Amino acid sequence: MASENSPLLAYRLLGDEGVAFSANGAGGPGGASARKLSTFLGVVVPTVLSMFSIVVFLRIGFVVGHAGLLQALAMLLVAYFILALTVLSVCAIATNGAVRGGGAYFLISRTLGPEVGGSIGLMFYLANVCGCAVSLLGLVEAVLDVFGADSTGSSGLHVLPQGYGWSLLYGSLLLGLVGGVCTLGAGLYARASFLTFLLVSGSLASVLVSFVAVGPRSIPLTPRPGPNGSSLPPQVGHFTGFNSSTLKANLGAGYAKDYTTGAMMTFASVFAVLFNGCTGIMAGANMSGELKDPSRAIPLGTIVAVTYTFFIYTLLFFLSSFTCDRTLLQEDYGFFRAISLWPPLVLIGIYATSLSASMSSLIGASRILHALAQDDLFGVILAPAKVVSRTGNPWGAVLYSWGLVQLVLLAGKLNTLAAVVTVFYLVAYAAVDLSCLSLEWASAPNFRPTFSLFSWHTCLLGVASCLLMMFLISPGAAGGSLLLMGLLSALLTARGGPSSWGYVSQALLFHQVRKYLLRLDVRKDHVKFWRPQLLLLVGNPRGALPLLRLANQLKKGGLYVLGHVTLGDLDCLPSDPVQPQYGAWLSLVDRAQVKAFVDLTLSPSVRQGAQHLLRISGLEVGVLFPWRLRP
Repeated sequence: MASENSPLLAYRLLGDEGVAFSANGAGGPGGASARKLSTFLGVVVPTVLSMFSIVVFLRIGFVVGHAGLLQALAMLLVAYFILALTVLSVCAIATNGAVRGGGAYFLISRTLGPEVGGSIGLMFYLANVCGCAVSLLGLVEAVLDVFGADSTGSSGLHVLPQGYGWSLLYGSLLLGLVGGVCTLGAGLYARASFLTFLLVSGSLASVLVSFVAVGPRSIPLTPRPGPNGSSLPPQVGHFTGFNSSTLKANLGAGYAKDYTTGAMMTFASVFAVLFNGCTGIMAGANMSGELKDPSRAIPLGTIVAVTYTFFIYTLLFFLSSFTCDRTLLQEDYGFFRAISLWPPLVLIGIYATSLSASMSSLIGASRILHALAQDDLFGVILAPAKVVSRTGNPWGAVLYSWGLVQLVLLAGKLNTLAAVVTVFYLVAYAAVDLSCLSLEWASAPNFRPTFSLFSWHTCLLGVASCLLMMFLISPGAAGGSLLLMGLLSALLTARGGPSSWGYVSQALLFHQVRKYLLRLDVRKDHVKFWRPQLLLLVGNPRGALPLLRLANQLKKGGLYVLGHVTLGDLDCLPSDPVQPQYGAWLSLVDRAQVKAFVDLTLSPSVRQGAQHLLRISGLEVGVLFPWRLRP
């Protein structure tokens, strides 16, 4: 009969009454009482805001201006195709049973094991930490572009002092605001995210209306510095309104130098920028510990968010191509303000998306860290992250993450780190696809997701697409991330992790071994390919190591079975005394370093036991080594 710690109980499917988990493991903080968020507030809102980020306001012109409408749409389709493949895998795993706190880390670790899951979970945590810092620094730069004392813009108050120290101060103050919201709990975060969602939606609505309501106008552009330090002649961009000639001119690509970096743009560089802004599909899954019904909320909310953001991006691409000439698109990435009916509303949208992305990254990072700490994979290093409040909020993990974000802010400019963050995200996405692929290939009987719009083809294509995208965005960061994952996996393997989670690799091995055993046909055996098959009866394993090694040398690639007979009658015993002994015998095999199977039996006599072992071992020719046969 299964005990309370049996995997059959720990991983049973959700019923109408739900599942009560123990405090150990990556459970949601606080148990069922902490699960308060609905699908819309807990998944749709944070995922939409994360996938928009600051890109939707400041990089639409960049993508369309350099790539043209046709290539921009191709980039968008490829990016969302890759994301959709991962979303299908997430939906399949999330609807297979109970989902606890930790989001992507929980989904990966409970499938691929603690070594791979722990290493990728830590990388995904670091990606969220750095993503929070990148969002905050982006917000600081957006504020200083308008209100900075050294800003060259024609509008704004220009009252805020600038410099490295001031930027660090502004970023730290904003981080304090974000950390305060996250420390007070997921409920306050959800309400703040909903308010941010309303602000961003209102700002986007004003932009969409402006494309139709605003008439043609010329927009003077900020003079750019020349090659010798002199300023180039001022340029003028044109908002033409809906014009077929403008659309025709914007259909093809026109790659030029990026005025912010001076680098020549290519298809790969523009696609990397677009893809960087779309890597927020796990924002809802990271909140799995606070969702009322994560098995339903994660698939439904993620699909709704991905569909909505794809529609908005496509609409903005078309409207920009119809109404703005290439000069405006390439030389003023923030042209939404210039064509808006009320420019301050666009600023509010920019600030709101940056603030919401930083909040989503920080609270997602804290949940992943809390799950890692609960599983005790990294020992005392993550012990502070186990602390929770009376309401179940892991404020210890929030403060831990807040401190790391503050350290990352010291780096100042994080443009080069943005690619590394995206690569870390892609590693997690590839791992989710690999988890789903492994479960599908293993044909595990407990893998019965209610979401059926996936197959091993979509999972395999998702893994390949994520790996390809990693090396396309940054080959160095991709290679470094895989090396870091290998080192962390080796560390966790050496340290040893919980074995009660199960390893899908064992299910895959069983599936393959069974398949090839069925292909074996005894009628096709031939003497030319005969191999020895040895059964060694061991009475006292303490003195049998030399004999075990001798028989191992005699087997010559054949079948080698260690047998042991325990005297007794099962009808007269309260339980089977043989089954608990298997672990000790397998440890003996490991210590002796022999390639052997173990078969144990219970019999009234040694002779009958030896006959049992010969039959249950499946040996056609048995070589019996009687060696101190006694119980």
